Amino acid sequence: MKKLQILGTGCAKCEQLAAATKQAADAAGIEYEIEKVSDFLRFADFGVMITPALVVDGKVKVTGKVPSPEEIAKLI
Repeated sequence: MKKLQILGTGCAKCEQLAAATKQAADAAGIEYEIEKVSDFLRFADFGVMITPALVVDGKVKVTGKVPSPEEIAKLI
């Protein structure tokens, strides 16, 4: 099972990234869990200074932008 984490404060872009990630994972037909992380201290644990960010299985894949579901599918 893939662990997908959305790092962000709950802003509009963070919500867009969460929705696009869910769409990409559903389209890929994979088992996954999405966790929304809004604690600034946890952002630092990942070395993320700009949100939103997408973390896949503990590895930061995207920061500071909202890629398309097609781009996200390639990352997961």
